Amino acid sequence: MCFTAEFTVMGPAHPVTAAVGEAIELPCHLSPRMSAENMEVRWFRSEFLSFVHLYQRGKDEYKEQMPDYQGRTELLKAGLSEGNVSLRILNIRPTDRGQYRCFVQDGTLYEEALLELKVAVLGSSPLISVQGHQDGGIRVVCQSAGWYPEPEVLWRDHIGHLLTSLSEAKSQVDNDLFETENSIIMREQANQSLSCCIRNTFLNQEKESTIYIADSFFPRVNPWMVCLSVILPVLFGFMGLTAYLFKIKGKY
Repeated sequence: MCFTAEFTVMGPAHPVTAAVGEAIELPCHLSPRMSAENMEVRWFRSEFLSFVHLYQRGKDEYKEQMPDYQGRTELLKAGLSEGNVSLRILNIRPTDRGQYRCFVQDGTLYEEALLELKVAVLGSSPLISVQGHQDGGIRVVCQSAGWYPEPEVLWRDHIGHLLTSLSEAKSQVDNDLFETENSIIMREQANQSLSCCIRNTFLNQEKESTIYIADSFFPRVNPWMVCLSVILPVLFGFMGLTAYLFKIKGKY
């Protein structure tokens, strides 16, 4: 039998974003404001009985708490008297991302709110390496690991202009964090500086590294080969012309 609740449970209108390793508060409160000290407050994900945190009969219950959250959750009891049933999660992990339900029950009356947690992490600083000559230039590779979610990789020249990458490979390791490898062909120019920027779009933060490559690293054409490529066609042409003239002279 369903009952119409005399209160509603309110969560944030937009997803909550947290960085890996930090503590985050999942906001939730009753409307109109009323004390929740004697109510049941249950935070869970997909399974009602397997909870993230449970406050019941005036105290926290941990018997059926999800193992991944043990020792990492705290109901903010200072606000219970005003209907604040927000939950703090410590040491955020990539696996904490997703939907959460804030369920509040008072006797036969109950309501819940649905909210989403997005988890982000900055990875290592880009490691730039030179991996030989290719297509008349130098192949440069940028590598980094430990990002979440999947990062954006940008190449910039010495004046900040974006450059087109040659190839890109991204993968997730066992802890759900992303590794990335991106390559580009660097051409010879007046200022041989190149920057690799890896950006976390959720946190709006980035890490960048720059490499400087001397002119001597670029493939060069042997000047003798240039001379021969010019002289030989002229020489063969002269020889052909000479043979033709001798042939004409012989006829007359």
